[in-house]
Amino acid sequence: MRVINFNAGPAGLPLPALERAQKEFVEFGKTGMSIMEHSHRGKDYDAVHNEAIALLKELLDVPETHEVIFMQGGAHLQFSLIPMNFLPKGKSADYISTGHWSKMAISEAKALSSIVGDVHVPVSTEVDGKFTRIPKQDEIHVDPNAAYVHYTSNNTIYGTQWHYTPDVGNVPLVCDMSSDFIWKKFDVSKYALAYAGAQKNIGPSGVVVLIAKKDFINSGRSDLSKTLKISTYMEKNSLFNTPPTFAIYMVRNVLSWVKDMGGIDAIHARNMKKGEILYGALDAMSDFYKSPVEKDSRSYMNVVFRLPTEELEAKFVAEAKENNMVGLKGHRAVGGIRASIYNAVSVENIEALVSFMEKFKKANS
Repeated sequence: MRVINFNAGPAGLPLPALERAQKEFVEFGKTGMSIMEHSHRGKDYDAVHNEAIALLKELLDVPETHEVIFMQGGAHLQFSLIPMNFLPKGKSADYISTGHWSKMAISEAKALSSIVGDVHVPVSTEVDGKFTRIPKQDEIHVDPNAAYVHYTSNNTIYGTQWHYTPDVGNVPLVCDMSSDFIWKKFDVSKYALAYAGAQKNIGPSGVVVLIAKKDFINSGRSDLSKTLKISTYMEKNSLFNTPPTFAIYMVRNVLSWVKDMGGIDAIHARNMKKGEILYGALDAMSDFYKSPVEKDSRSYMNVVFRLPTEELEAKFVAEAKENNMVGLKGHRAVGGIRASIYNAVSVENIEALVSFMEKFKKANS
C-alpha cells in the first residue's frame, strides 16, 4: 500500500506517471531496452526529450521569446551560474531575501565576489532569524540599473509564498520557483529567467528546468567555459552533454499527467482547494495548532504549524506515520510540523490529514 507522502522533496509523484514508467521501465516501446539505456543522441530518447519541452511550452503558454532548458546540478548550481553568467564586474544585482533558500542564493553569489559584481539586498523579511511574511510591493525598491533582480517564489522551510509577481520596472527578473513551479500559471513574459529543481512538483531529483528569455541568455558573459555558460545548453537543446535522461523522461510523464488533469488551471484549482481545507482546519483549531505565517503570505505548497509542545509534535509525527502519512516533520532549522502539499497530493489526502489532526487534538488536549 502506498503512503500519503508529505515530504518536502524529493516529493511524491503522481501515480499515473509512476505506473507509466513501471510499464515502460524494462522495455521502452518496442526498442528492446529501457529508456535509461537509450543514447541521448538516439531518435527514441530524442522524441521523449522534445515532448517534455513541448508539453511545458504548451501548458505554460511559453512565448517565442523564451526557451525551455534542462540542466543538471539542481537549483543550487544556478545560485552560482546565474551571477557567473549575468553579473559582470562593475554591475550589481538585487536579491530579495525571504527565507533559507533566498539567503543561500545570496551567499553563493557573494562567494563569487572576486569574479562577479556586487550583490545588494534591497529588502529582507527576516525578523529574529525567522521569516513569516512576503514583502509588500511598496517595500521593494530596486536599483533601476541592476543587472537583474532575484527572488524565491516559495519558502519551503518557513511556509511563505509570493502571491504576486514583483514589479521591478525594466530590470530583468530572475526567480527560483523550485518548490511551487506549475502550481499555477504565471506570465512567462515577465521573467528573464525562471528556474526550478524538478523534485518538488514535476519530476524526480537530478534535473533542473529553466524557462529563459533568449535575449537575456545570449547577453551572458562569453569568457566562461562552455560547460558554465547557460547559453551553451540553450543552443544545444539541452543536449550539450549527456542529460539526466530518465529524470527528463519522468518530467515528460508528469507533464502529460498535468495535461490529462485539465492543465495547470485545473491543477491550480485543486491546489487552492487543498490549501483552503488545511488552513481552514488550522484556523478552526488555533487553540491547539498554531500557524506562524501571516495569512496573506501563506504557502499553498508547504504548510507549517506548531503544536503546544515539542513532545506533542514528535508524537504527532509518529502517530501520523502509523496512519500511513509520512514526511510531516518540520525542517531541522525550525522544527514543528510541515505538510508539503505539492501537485501530486490529492484533496482526499488533505482530508485524511485533517481528520487525523482533529482526532489527535481531541486525544491530546
